[in-house]
Amino acid sequence: MLPPGRDALTTVTVSRGNIENSVTALGTLQPRRYVDVGAQASGQIRKIHVEAGDQVREGQLLVEIDPSTQQAKLDASRYAIENLGAQLQEQKAQHALARQKYQRQQRLAAGNATREEDVQTASAELKATQARIDMFQAQIRQARASLRSDEAELGYTRIYAPMAGTVVAVDARVGQTLNAQQQTPLILRIAKLSPMTVWAEVSEADIGHVKPGMPAYFTTLSGGNRRWTSTVRQILPIPPKPLNETQGSGSPNSSSKSGSGRVVLYTVLLDVDNSDNALMAEMTTQVFFVASQVNDALTAPVAALQGSADRQIARVVAKNGRIEERHVQLGISDRLRVQVLDGLHEGDQLLIGPADGNGG
Repeated sequence: MLPPGRDALTTVTVSRGNIENSVTALGTLQPRRYVDVGAQASGQIRKIHVEAGDQVREGQLLVEIDPSTQQAKLDASRYAIENLGAQLQEQKAQHALARQKYQRQQRLAAGNATREEDVQTASAELKATQARIDMFQAQIRQARASLRSDEAELGYTRIYAPMAGTVVAVDARVGQTLNAQQQTPLILRIAKLSPMTVWAEVSEADIGHVKPGMPAYFTTLSGGNRRWTSTVRQILPIPPKPLNETQGSGSPNSSSKSGSGRVVLYTVLLDVDNSDNALMAEMTTQVFFVASQVNDALTAPVAALQGSADRQIARVVAKNGRIEERHVQLGISDRLRVQVLDGLHEGDQLLIGPADGNGG
């Protein structure tokens, strides 16, 4: 029979279970590999062949831009080459005539039948016509290089998929005019939806416990009780800059932390297979980075222990109601329960809160 008041004691039972020491964080899912498809040619969009959600193969035609301007430039380059070619042929004929004159002057000079001045004039004209031939040939090479550039510009009016994947966003419309001279206009995004990457934000208080290669798992709001397992791929060394600091030329260390003081978060990346397409971009995840874990361990609630980190005491309530203090050796903790290595036994009843009187 318990002493008066002992039946009202609040106790918990030492039991066996699985326990893990982990760091928790929130994250966002993004495709591991994606590409933003832009336009390298200016003009009006004539046709978009895909929509968001479509599967595309590498090399598939995605967008057509009106090629009128690029085709006109290409035609002009071809006509310029034809014109230079005609001038080159004319100059070659002049060069052949200049050679004949020079050779005739050389024969006359051998018989002392001409002046030295006439020989020199013929020689200079021969060299001049050769120089003009070299000039036209160089101009033709330059025009052909310009032609290849214009051919490439015309090719840019037909945009093809740089990789296979899923069209996850279309940011342009048919009839929209694109200006590729100032910046590359983005038209759509293609992504591979497997594997996906979790971008987890870990506070600076916990980032020291997270290491590359550490096992981790995460859950999503839509996934119910399902867990996706992974390992830490990378820890980005610099936290993302706050939005209110993206303007100006101040260094990251020059920002003020006055007021409420912002929490510094570091980005940790984890990859996960998504072959069943259960995960979607921008999903919110709760991530658990597992530092250590033990299965079928003897555990006790943290609230039932007292003392410092290296000297913990548990108050065990015996069957006769007496309270006995025991020194306990502990292992890992999940903040709610802690692994008991020595000092307690399975089934022990531990007192929580103050006792009515002193135990023996």
